Amino acid sequence: MGIAEKPDNATIASLFTVATFYKFLRLRDTGSLKKQLTEICKENEIYGTVLLAREGINGTISGKEHSINKLFAWLKIQPNFDDIQVKFSISSKRVFHRLKVRLKKEIVTMGEPDIDPNKTVGTYVKPENWNDFINDPETLIIDTRNEYEVAIGTFKNALSPQTKSFREFPDWVQAKLDTLPHHKRPKQIAMFCTGGIRCEKATSYLANKGYNNVFHLEGGILKYLETISEMESTWNGDCFVFDQRVSVEHGLIPGKYKLCHACRMPLKPTDLKAREYQLGISCPKCYGSHTPQQKKRFKDRQLQVELAEKRGGSHIGSIPGKRR
Repeated sequence: MGIAEKPDNATIASLFTVATFYKFLRLRDTGSLKKQLTEICKENEIYGTVLLAREGINGTISGKEHSINKLFAWLKIQPNFDDIQVKFSISSKRVFHRLKVRLKKEIVTMGEPDIDPNKTVGTYVKPENWNDFINDPETLIIDTRNEYEVAIGTFKNALSPQTKSFREFPDWVQAKLDTLPHHKRPKQIAMFCTGGIRCEKATSYLANKGYNNVFHLEGGILKYLETISEMESTWNGDCFVFDQRVSVEHGLIPGKYKLCHACRMPLKPTDLKAREYQLGISCPKCYGSHTPQQKKRFKDRQLQVELAEKRGGSHIGSIPGKRR
């Protein structure tokens, strides 16, 4: 389970395994794969989101360790899935309460149909070598995540494009990098993201535009936080994740952030003490921006969440809604 202290067997039995995974590969029969994945996940009480497209697979799921192992044992014997990228972590609570296996045009939406990471992609940098890139003054470090993710944590010396969605990344490149004279362009570019998928597609985009010496962090921030000790780390803050943990820290332990279920923004502990914060209804980042109809809907949803908790169940409205 990475650098965090390994729990004993009794503790493991009560925990949930969270698996974040992706792979770019050419899928022909996505409909059949969707059906098979749905059946296996339901049989093994696995919940979360899996996206399938002609370009590959991308997902975050959670369940008991033996159930997750069954799924990946099956997946890895399927054609071309043997080396699928997977990051495992643990949670004391169920982080998803429903299963969604969806067919999409892209497994991570950039909106550039000519980009194919199966053909062209940047060079992987292993987590143990990443700090050398961070400290190289001739390397431009780009955080390819969205601004609400960057706000709670990022790497030293990293540049944020301040995007609201990954679709905006090509526009940022065209405005900030393509306009530079060739002699002023960075000698090398290194990019990173949560699990590796966005920066892999971003390097493919840059390589396709003729940029040389383009690199990306293998396994993303999650692999780095799992592999590198906090003492050696160049990471500052928490890493936003797309489940009910909201964020994770070094060793992939759950972080200190909560989610505002009105605006879906991550909240630090001081935000929860602000006068603008009302559980499930508003926070300092969205207070005063909602219509009376929206506030009523939020209040009704929060009431349903509280009633579900009293019954010992869960309410699906509490699940984070942003995607990679």
